[in-house]
Amino acid sequence: RRFLASKEQFHAYLRARGEPGGQAGSGGEEEEEEVKEKKEEEVGSCQSEPPAKRVRLEDLGQDEESQEDAGAEKEPAERKRARGQNKNRPCMKPTRYEQSRLCPSVTQGCAEKCYFGPRCRFLHDVGEYMAAKPADLGCSCVLFETFGKCVYGVTCRFAQAHLGDGYQNIVNTDLAKQWEGKSLVRNNLSKDLQHQLRKRKFSFRKADEYLRGLAKPHGDGGKGGKATGCSTEEQEVSNCTTPQEGLGDSPECPVLPEQGEGPRTDALQSPGLTSGEEASSNKTVGPVTDEDIIKLRSCEKKKLEIQGKLYLAPLTTCGNLPFRRICKRFGADVTCGEMAVCTNLLQGQSSEWALLKRHHTEDIFGVQLEGAFPDTMTKCAELLNQTIEVDFVDINVGCPIDLVYKKGGGCALMTRSNKFEQIVRGMNSVLDVPLTVKIRTGVQEKINVAHKIIPKIREWGASMVTLHGRSREQRYTRGADWDYIAECAKIASPMPLFGNGDILSYEDANRAMQMGVSGIMIARQVPVGALIKPWLFTEIKEQKHWDISSSERFDILKDFTNYGLEHWGSDTQGVEKTRKFLLEWLSFLCRYIPVGLLEHLPQKINERPPYYMGRDYLETLMASQNVDDWIKISELLLGPVPTSFTFLPKHKANSYR
Repeated sequence: RRFLASKEQFHAYLRARGEPGGQAGSGGEEEEEEVKEKKEEEVGSCQSEPPAKRVRLEDLGQDEESQEDAGAEKEPAERKRARGQNKNRPCMKPTRYEQSRLCPSVTQGCAEKCYFGPRCRFLHDVGEYMAAKPADLGCSCVLFETFGKCVYGVTCRFAQAHLGDGYQNIVNTDLAKQWEGKSLVRNNLSKDLQHQLRKRKFSFRKADEYLRGLAKPHGDGGKGGKATGCSTEEQEVSNCTTPQEGLGDSPECPVLPEQGEGPRTDALQSPGLTSGEEASSNKTVGPVTDEDIIKLRSCEKKKLEIQGKLYLAPLTTCGNLPFRRICKRFGADVTCGEMAVCTNLLQGQSSEWALLKRHHTEDIFGVQLEGAFPDTMTKCAELLNQTIEVDFVDINVGCPIDLVYKKGGGCALMTRSNKFEQIVRGMNSVLDVPLTVKIRTGVQEKINVAHKIIPKIREWGASMVTLHGRSREQRYTRGADWDYIAECAKIASPMPLFGNGDILSYEDANRAMQMGVSGIMIARQVPVGALIKPWLFTEIKEQKHWDISSSERFDILKDFTNYGLEHWGSDTQGVEKTRKFLLEWLSFLCRYIPVGLLEHLPQKINERPPYYMGRDYLETLMASQNVDDWIKISELLLGPVPTSFTFLPKHKANSYR
């Protein structure tokens, strides 16, 4: 209780930068703050601060009636504040924080071979670039110190660590030789493959064969043909694979590739079904093996042996490669890439393929695909099977967001059993690695359907199911139904079933394992989870509550920053991309309550703590839910933000200004 504070005390303490006796700001500062708040309210570009967090009044010995009154008054405001996403949040483009950019050909040491020639819009004069370049952010470059060479040269924001006379890039030859020929990050999209996908020249031999089998019994071009995909090129570009009215099609309608006027099918497959022989002839080079003729049986596939292991869930936006490296270091056994949309992968979009990248430390790694139709999902599975290294492929049948659900993907597949079956069977037939499925309890809150679907998924050929103990309507709120998960685990046997939901501490993990599940998946959670407590994996393995200090938590952020600079680059664009993902992560990290401040262990689900002072200034700063305070933390790691920098988290409930 000695750590409790009011909202005013909390912000005054942070404004005073943690100095004793500096809790009350000067009158000028207060007036300035009031003017700033009024301006923000008028503009309406950011959210207002939520009402002061209430301490439980009975704990403080106050009247229960006054508690009810206060709760009744403030509840509507809280409920309204916590809903939705910041869909129109500002986007910082590279041109906004770097006006004069150096041509990549100069950075790579081949200025005379500039691809654009005299039409190039970038600078070729290094001296002119250095005169306009912002000041360096530090005196040590993580790329130079780790690999002996920084590929970003003069554009690196830490260039003073490796620039010699005449802006020459210094190379530590001995250190560089140690990394020579080693592949640190796999599953990159090559230019050749991207060209094949964009020109629709990639061969989908196995997928085409499976889709022809689906089309044979129903060749009349009925309503089912319309439901299989979009019929216009514009819909393909917008990732929409179905007309809106097609969502209600009966599950009896199968996929019908190429029904007369469907340019979409030509767009997604190689030379099409009519030129299947040409596609296969292009692929077959060298001796014919048994694998080319004899289909791989399910019992011959590589087994997914992850029972009892800790599984880091695929986390959209925040589950990037640097974050997965952090979790791997703390004891995560299985990692999975962020959800990737199959149509974007088939189009060769670089941003979508970036979600499939795998660090060499990720020994058990999978990718998660989202799609609504058998043709795109089966082809995407075959594409990944031939081009990247993964240990399993996961189908997302648990995504609750409207954008995915309304197109028939995510949770909607639970209500489209025929399409769901065709997707699972099709993907399983073209993959050489195990196929897993992630589902929810159902779509509606009080109508559980997972227990009916799980036996079918096992029959269709999936190797494992992960069950999130909430329905689509519950989204990420309410408690997960572990009794129902235990019931489904018995039904799923002998197929492994992983449980997901409300794993906040090692006690929760122990209780979950006693329910009979094969393992547990640790995801974002509303108040706590891997995003808020990445060291949760260590706590579970060591069976303890870790009272981690603010300096240790800051070191974790420092490691994330270094991993981010390695992954996204140490030039201005790479630094700002690292900052963006750091701020997104801080929107979850701020919800962590230090163990040493809790009256009762462990922290409970959906607990909203009152304002509190940490044991030092840094701990208090990390507890702030104010975006400006997160930006302060990012500046401690990545230097000052660019002029006119703005940031809003993805979810409205995560922060205020």
